[in-house]
Amino acid sequence: MQDIRGSNFSIRRIMVLEFSQYLENYLWPNYKPGASQAHMLSIVIMVNEKFRERVQVWQAFRKLDQYFPDFFQQVLHACLEKDELLINLKEQTALLVFLNHCFNSMEEALCRDQVKRLVSLSMWVSLQPSRREYEFKKYPKWKKYWRAIQRKDKPEQMEKLMWERTFLHKLMLKFIDILDTIKEGGICPDDKVHYCERFLELITDLEALLPTRRFFNTVLDDCHLVVRCQLSALIRRPEGHLFSQLLDMLKFYTRFEISDESGDPLTDHDMTQIHYSNITSLQKAAFSKFPDLRNFALANVASVDTRKSLEKHFAPLTQEKLRLIATYLNLVPPPEKEEEFNWCRLDEIFLR
Repeated sequence: MQDIRGSNFSIRRIMVLEFSQYLENYLWPNYKPGASQAHMLSIVIMVNEKFRERVQVWQAFRKLDQYFPDFFQQVLHACLEKDELLINLKEQTALLVFLNHCFNSMEEALCRDQVKRLVSLSMWVSLQPSRREYEFKKYPKWKKYWRAIQRKDKPEQMEKLMWERTFLHKLMLKFIDILDTIKEGGICPDDKVHYCERFLELITDLEALLPTRRFFNTVLDDCHLVVRCQLSALIRRPEGHLFSQLLDMLKFYTRFEISDESGDPLTDHDMTQIHYSNITSLQKAAFSKFPDLRNFALANVASVDTRKSLEKHFAPLTQEKLRLIATYLNLVPPPEKEEEFNWCRLDEIFLR
């Protein structure tokens, strides 16, 4: 790893190591649980190189697969490492690329057994409780599955299970923290930009794959990742051009015409019904809870179904009133849960 690090991750140096079958002949046969970060990162970088060269990747792991779960857990823990002295941003970006390759290799039992636990229904433990109950009302059978999962959980395994179930949520919050460190002025480090770009690629692929999208889509929406990206400074900087394009692609997939419940495609009629149902539920909330919005509540749905028309009705509202509405709609946590969900933005710019 020092050799790779010393060459500043030179593609030429990595290609030479790949040509000598560094992964098959040395790295993987000598991997054991508790191996050094350098050993783990070397494996990650060589796997990424194999994917880049489009050669057989998983064959080397199949021959000695007993330690792959330990290796994968080490990768996951490294992905959440915040100390850049231990794992710098360039290395963390390589980890994201590796993780994306694993999610895109679900046809391999080796990968599937590890990644499926990260995107199952149990990941909804990260949702705001009110949002989770709202989703269960929409899909009652999922609540039955949720209770069945809770009954099967063994107390001695809970710490590990909870860590896995909240992994992607914690990874998204880490990304938001890194994104927020990029300001509109001053120097914008290339490593941060590349990390953010690779992260959006990972999230877009999770949204585009049916096996991973089903439950992840709701968690993605609940942590407001797309909105936070839209409000970020990077998107307004020249260095953010590719980031902006990747965000457009992510937005496309988050709104993709497919049912999260069944995986079936949705028709234009279905999408229109969902859109108008969302507007109607907002009008009902306004009518019963917020007298200031009586005109909006009584308006024809077709006249208030665009952002421009909504802004006309919501512009006079105070930040406090906007937050009450957002809380009622399960978009942000109530005041008593604010500390538990302290990652959520509650400022007026975000709420609007």
